[in-house]
Amino acid sequence: MLEARTAVAALRAATAPDHDRVDAAYGAFDLADRTRYAVFLRAHARALPAAEAALAARPGLPDFRRRAPLLADDLAALGEPAPAPLRFALPDGEAAGWGALYVVEGSRLGGIMLARSVPADLPAAYLGARHGSGEWRTLLAALDDAATRAGTDRWIDEAIAGARATFDLYRRAA
Repeated sequence: MLEARTAVAALRAATAPDHDRVDAAYGAFDLADRTRYAVFLRAHARALPAAEAALAARPGLPDFRRRAPLLADDLAALGEPAPAPLRFALPDGEAAGWGALYVVEGSRLGGIMLARSVPADLPAAYLGARHGSGEWRTLLAALDDAATRAGTDRWIDEAIAGARATFDLYRRAA
């Protein structure tokens, strides 16, 4: 049975080093520089479409708003073609999908912060794609509810594996 930990708290704690590595990899990009910003977006374009495709193939996950089209539009506005996505396979299990969704949707929060660094004359629809009111809290509550329904620590461990795989995808793309 579940110990006294929520899935969200467990994900946050267990993946903090993974999150830090991804932040460090992308933190080197100067988003105020058009060329470096384009490289940043191309790196994301190697990861996000692959992650979103993996999520779309997983039954039982809540609907999510895809951002890959916004990313492609931003690249096109810069005159940049979208690169081929990296290969990505989520670990088995429903929980791994929840872990990946946690990372993909959580990146919206960071995107909003990064969008502030993008000059007004550069496209930023992708980074500016924020959650709707209460959407992030609703997702986190649904994640915890799914873990509670599963009733095992193994479910949380599988969610952590999915989140780590997704963070690694983004790190490799950088």
